[in-house]
Amino acid sequence: MDLVYWLMLLKAPRIGAQTFYKILKTFETPEEVFLASKSIRKKSGLFSKEALDFLEKNDTSLVQADLDWADADNCHILTLIDDAYPQQLKTIVDPPPLLYVRGDVACLSKPQLAIVGSRNPSTGGKQNASDFAQSLSNLDIIITSGMASGIDASAHIGALEADKPTIAVCGTGLDRIYPAKHKSLAHQIVSKGALVSEFCIGTSPLANNFPRRNRIISGLSLGTLVVEASIKSGTMITARLAAEQGKEVFAIPGSIHNPLSQGCHQLIKQGAKLVENIEDILDELQLSLPDPALRNNSDTSTKNVDNNPSVLLKYLSYDAMSIDELVEKSNLSPQIITQELLLLELELRVAKVNGSGYVLIK
Repeated sequence: MDLVYWLMLLKAPRIGAQTFYKILKTFETPEEVFLASKSIRKKSGLFSKEALDFLEKNDTSLVQADLDWADADNCHILTLIDDAYPQQLKTIVDPPPLLYVRGDVACLSKPQLAIVGSRNPSTGGKQNASDFAQSLSNLDIIITSGMASGIDASAHIGALEADKPTIAVCGTGLDRIYPAKHKSLAHQIVSKGALVSEFCIGTSPLANNFPRRNRIISGLSLGTLVVEASIKSGTMITARLAAEQGKEVFAIPGSIHNPLSQGCHQLIKQGAKLVENIEDILDELQLSLPDPALRNNSDTSTKNVDNNPSVLLKYLSYDAMSIDELVEKSNLSPQIITQELLLLELELRVAKVNGSGYVLIK
């Protein structure tokens, strides 16, 4: 097997994943495609005129950047027939013929859960993503996401805070990081887990790439957890792809007044599993916690911060409230409320949003 032929065949015009599989059924290997005569290739009916002309030139310089990248430390290109290619991904209708991997290839074949959501989540949404990711990672379930801003990044960070691997599926070539502000996060992910892409070296962050990336996120995973999402979003595409792939879809409910809860609520109406704690996920996936003590430590819904909760907690909610609103509801003075809010912020139980509002985050 020669990687050059796999790379060259995928560079040919109008050859996507599904056409690639049809070609392999006829020619058995990409190398056979290039060894065949132009008349045989044309007779197969699998190639456009542009593809036939491309294959005839056989210009290997077009894939030299990919080959050079694969020669670097910790960089790998897996073909569909490699033993290291993740079996879970092979079960989808259109698995990528090639996977570019930077980091630990072995983690791709371990049990994974995708955590996805809005790029502009609430404070509580980010906290949920991080908490669920950390708890599930502690059970050796690898968290897979797309390294986007918001929920994706929070999920990766939660896994890293548990000192566990996480997988980021990218919509660009792995020679570039998108968004650029996640360069440090990408480095941390590589040190523990892996960056993955089906796109060749040099591929820019084009809009059409991201739905293709999303099918890999769900395809690698046993199930997909949606933390927050608007009705029309890339997150909902990922959830739909997961369902089409026969994977479990999970959703965390939220306030009916929060637009970012609408996507989750729609998914639940359509049959997604409503999730309040990690046990809901484990039960559906028929996974079990190894130890009762670990179950308590990993349950994001039963964390008890202290035995003397603030009197303000019963007035706060996951919707933002101002100090004036809290004064009106609690009949406490602004000074007391300010002091209580400061303590709750230090305990990471509330967060300040929009400059003057406060929301519960756990």
